[in-house]
Amino acid sequence: MPKRYWWVIITYIIMQFSSILIVPFLYYVFQVDLVKTSIYYSVFSFIVGLIIVLLLMKPDMQKVPHRNASPWGIAILWSVVGVFMAFSAQFIAVAIEMEVFGIKPGSENTKQIMDISRNFPIFILIPAILAPILEEIIFRKIIFGSLYKRTNFLIAALGSAFIFGIIHGEPEHILIYASMGLVFAFLYVQTKRIMVPIIVHMAMNSITVINQFNLTPEQIEEMERQINQLQMIFIGG
Repeated sequence: MPKRYWWVIITYIIMQFSSILIVPFLYYVFQVDLVKTSIYYSVFSFIVGLIIVLLLMKPDMQKVPHRNASPWGIAILWSVVGVFMAFSAQFIAVAIEMEVFGIKPGSENTKQIMDISRNFPIFILIPAILAPILEEIIFRKIIFGSLYKRTNFLIAALGSAFIFGIIHGEPEHILIYASMGLVFAFLYVQTKRIMVPIIVHMAMNSITVINQFNLTPEQIEEMERQINQLQMIFIGG
């Protein structure tokens, strides 16, 4: 793996955990509002992190596209199809979690993001734009890509998806992250363009944010009830 890839990973780790030191420091020195500072620093760190990562990845962006890379017209088509594939995979994974493992639907991580976004709309930049770009570069291009060269598609896709799930702090939903990771990895391999899983990831997150941003808690509960009913129809229970 190229040395710059390690610097990309280190940048991502620092970006994720730097708030543990920086935010308390700002609070004790300047007596700033702890919650607001945490939110705005998160957005700031993601923006700075993305800029650094893109600079580190500049040699990759300047390379001639893979000889088997899909033309942009086909890549866009795969991006559209990929959104439906990813949501379908997510739906099946949720149904399996409920039926086989008895895990209730709904992501605590998503709920926390939406709670923050309702109070600080600028935070939407992270799940809708910044995080998908960073995560696909790191988990698909770097981690999956490196594993794929040494193993096979399934091991590489599941390995990168497992790390992806752990980073998000929701090991109980590892099946959901794995299912989406498989789709994103498939799209990357199929098109030879990292922009395709980035676009699909951004679209998924944006659709989820927009839907939940405009729904009341009662409507969200009703949607979860309907998902449960569909799960019973398709899988049984």
